[in-house]
Amino acid sequence: MGNQKLIVLSVLTLSLLVTIASAQSSQLRRNFYQNICPNVESLVRSAVQKKFSQTFVTAPAVLRLLFHDCFVRGCDASVLLSSPSNNAEKDHPDDISLAGDGFDTVIKAKAAVDSNPRCRNKVSCADILALATRDVVALAGGPSYSVELGRRDGRISTKASVQRKLPHPTFKLDQLNSMFASHGLSQTDMIALSGAHTLGFSHCSQFANRIYKFNSRNRIDPSLNLQYAMQLRQMCPVNVDSRIAINMDPTTPRKFDNAYYQNLQNGKGLFTSDQILFTDSRSKGTVNLFASNNAAFQQAFVTAITKLGRVGVLTGNRGEIRRDCSRVN
Repeated sequence: MGNQKLIVLSVLTLSLLVTIASAQSSQLRRNFYQNICPNVESLVRSAVQKKFSQTFVTAPAVLRLLFHDCFVRGCDASVLLSSPSNNAEKDHPDDISLAGDGFDTVIKAKAAVDSNPRCRNKVSCADILALATRDVVALAGGPSYSVELGRRDGRISTKASVQRKLPHPTFKLDQLNSMFASHGLSQTDMIALSGAHTLGFSHCSQFANRIYKFNSRNRIDPSLNLQYAMQLRQMCPVNVDSRIAINMDPTTPRKFDNAYYQNLQNGKGLFTSDQILFTDSRSKGTVNLFASNNAAFQQAFVTAITKLGRVGVLTGNRGEIRRDCSRVN
């Protein structure tokens, strides 16, 4: 009887949490700043375009920043907070590789918004990050889409909160699905968001096991295209600095397109967590669809990143509007 009560209470608690999360995300709306800061989108876009024209790294850096923010404490810009004792999310090993250009883009966009007296300290860093993400995707040749707004910024950011919250390069399909499902994202959403790997780079240390010591043996991961694996060995020799950057997409690394999925079909997924999407029969069909139909990929990506932007948001009187994105008020 005691166990039955616990099960009922657990179900009720989970139901309540889902209801609260739904209520919070439903407070997001596309015209949130219409009467507060009506030109917020153009202010952010202008700052992002300027930064993008200076360095292409802006695009993958901002995209990755949003993902790392939303998956840890929800989309509350907690990843932007700094700690004098190096104990913030950004100080965790899984976040240390986040490119500085992502942070700099949000800082510059925040400054652009606050330069308008009507908008000063009225727009959250979390919303600016969401808008900047849409803008870098479009600038890199991907879809432009409407962004839901109304997030507030969190006040908590700790290294401990990052632990086991982000997918790792060695993940298999079940692990990926489980992690994404915990945030209300489906397998299709996960595959579409993985397509963001069409931009950006990784480091040799993240995939060295696939080209040198697969399964603890001195061989190459058989799911890797052999010619591609040999190219990776040339770029990442055994004794090379493990931080050397390698393009995630070897074919069109500066274009947001569906080449990522075509690469998977050809055994050119850089991570185990990339290639598994094609080698596992449960996800292979979606990869094939996106590989053959860029419009289908882009539509699925917009759906998925919109859902991602609702994860764990703070709205209403919860959280704050930070005056400085790197510290609480």
